[in-house]
Amino acid sequence: MLKIDKANKIQGEITVPGDKSISHRAIILSSISRGPSRIEGFLRGEDCLGTIDCFRQLGVDIVDKGSIIYVHGKGLGGLREPGDILDVGNSGTTIRLVSGILAGQNFFTIITGDESIRQRPMDRIAIPLRQMGANIHARGKGNLAPMAIWGGDLKPIDYTLPVPSAQIKSAILLAGLYTKGETSIRGGGKSRDHTERMLGAFGANILFENNLLTLRPSTLYGQEIQIPGDISSAAFFIAGAAVLPGSHLRIKNVGLNPTRTGIIDIIREMGGNIEIDNQWMSGGEEIGDIIVRGGKLRGINIGGNIIPRLIDEIPVIAVIAALAQGKTLITGAEELKVKETNRISAMVEEMNKLGIRVKELADGMEIHGPNKIHGGQVESHGDHRIAMALAIAGLFANSPVKIKNSNCIGISFPGFEESLKKIAK
Repeated sequence: MLKIDKANKIQGEITVPGDKSISHRAIILSSISRGPSRIEGFLRGEDCLGTIDCFRQLGVDIVDKGSIIYVHGKGLGGLREPGDILDVGNSGTTIRLVSGILAGQNFFTIITGDESIRQRPMDRIAIPLRQMGANIHARGKGNLAPMAIWGGDLKPIDYTLPVPSAQIKSAILLAGLYTKGETSIRGGGKSRDHTERMLGAFGANILFENNLLTLRPSTLYGQEIQIPGDISSAAFFIAGAAVLPGSHLRIKNVGLNPTRTGIIDIIREMGGNIEIDNQWMSGGEEIGDIIVRGGKLRGINIGGNIIPRLIDEIPVIAVIAALAQGKTLITGAEELKVKETNRISAMVEEMNKLGIRVKELADGMEIHGPNKIHGGQVESHGDHRIAMALAIAGLFANSPVKIKNSNCIGISFPGFEESLKKIAK
């Protein structure tokens, strides 16, 4: 159980763990590339380590030196049939992206995950992969893991995304590497583009223009990859510092991919003071330092095109909205219902326990601030982002906040408690 005490300010300089999305993709693309890859800054969280385990079972030689991961790529055709079921643990990214790879393999695989993963919808990737020719059987009328996949002999597809989802888009692109023609995806411009950027860095013939993503037959080659700090992990400290007057925080070497910086745009719109410093590029990704100065924030309306750019940050945005002046309305966030838990219902339930005025909506929430946050015991619901958002709420509570089942934080942010204690004064 994590216990958080009230803070007077947030001050100092920190780094955050490597980007979770990029860490997954670095292992996946290195494994199906020709030749060796060197990965630095890899997130040593449970989800990403699970991706390593999956590709080791698929025959890839991956050497973990702690600060550096070496992957001896097998090329597109070099994976082997695993001797056991692939278990992705709690990682939705792993099961959906690896399924795209498995769809291109001429062998049989079963892939599953923990209880949470087995309740998350898989038809969103299974439908296009079946259209490409993969033989996929799953529970729940083909909608739920475990999934049994027999792949190979895929044909290219021209697919319009039903929702702007990086995971669906990525699964199709990875399967598209195993076709002989041109794979096209429409409607993916609003979602994260880490897969496209990294495919380009590994040598893929990929093009994006006019909201049309096109992948042509390609060969991937091993690379040296520097993974930036994860802005979704930095977001908890950014938000806390922004709403706490007197705070001054620098977070170094954070990924600034424009599809991920919605949290910065929203806090600035709320009146927050955020600067970007020391910008540079690595592997097609923008990286820089984020400087936050604390002050008073105001409530705003959050919805529309920005939601896919901050979907993982909405739990902590809800917390700072509770401290802002006026009403904050969050809409269009239905995707939160199919994350590790239903994050809308879970956040409303736990914020109510802390005395926050919040109303659940079908696609978001309505929050009236400012609130005086009470201490007490809350529940993570096994969701790392809910646990960390509630920890930030604890910095503003009139007595300690205790978060049950907080060990789930290790999924994306090992060392979160130590980093928070370093800067919370």
